[in-house]
Amino acid sequence: MAEHAKVVDQLIMLGFSQYEARTYVGLVGQPAMTGYALSNATQVPQPKVYETLRRLEEKQAVVRIGQDPARYVAIAPDVLLDQLESRFQSRLTDAKDGLRQVAETGPAGGVHVFEGAKQWEAVAATATSAVQHATRHICVSAHAEQLADLRTALCEADTRGVRIDALCIGKTTLDFEHGSLLTHSSTDGVIHRHHRARHLALVVDNATALWALAPAGDDWDSISGGDPMLLSVVEGYIRHDIYVQRIYRDFRSELDESYGPGLEALISHYGTRGQRAPAAKPARRPRRRPA
Repeated sequence: MAEHAKVVDQLIMLGFSQYEARTYVGLVGQPAMTGYALSNATQVPQPKVYETLRRLEEKQAVVRIGQDPARYVAIAPDVLLDQLESRFQSRLTDAKDGLRQVAETGPAGGVHVFEGAKQWEAVAATATSAVQHATRHICVSAHAEQLADLRTALCEADTRGVRIDALCIGKTTLDFEHGSLLTHSSTDGVIHRHHRARHLALVVDNATALWALAPAGDDWDSISGGDPMLLSVVEGYIRHDIYVQRIYRDFRSELDESYGPGLEALISHYGTRGQRAPAAKPARRPRRRPA
């Protein structure tokens, strides 16, 4: 019967062999049967049926009654399934404990696993989903065109009362009631070798991080996830960039005089061969007149 075949397949998935499953199903709901009668009913070859019944006895799936001739009855399905569940849970617990011990006694280190996307649409979808689930805090750094694709999700998060600390490279009309948005002003009017590069750095609730980069402007690659190392690196990058831009906003003239447009002298502070380059002249301070 088709229904019997389906149950046989389900038992096989639970660890029964083909013959074991067919033999047990053939006994369910039936009076005690001999191996010979069971072979005829289930089409399990007679030379195999007795070996199969012995294994089912060991699994406590059938019970033998009498000896001459031996007859067999099936354990009630509910009892059998409860036994299988109990054994599986016990084995699962043992496996967890064993693997934990192996991990603890093994060599230090491990593998960090991240998700990734190589198309901006997929990167934007991942970022949007993370922002939509934000409940406390969002840190984000990106070019204006990338922030534009996140505009709706960011504004909705701001409406929910989520604090947003954002750094934008380029011009944007975004504004947040909860948090702050800072423009990356140190590079205004300065053309860098990698000026076409685009990036998106995002941390949500200190639980989800995303780092996406397109060195040529459209060749995106990204990693995302909740790994503590990734969270620390991405949030540190965003925060330090925000700190620099706030300092530059407040001390622009002094920093330009000391380090030049775009603060390029900070990058060239050390020579390419590890030799320290001459330090830029510090900004002059007005002399104090004697009282």
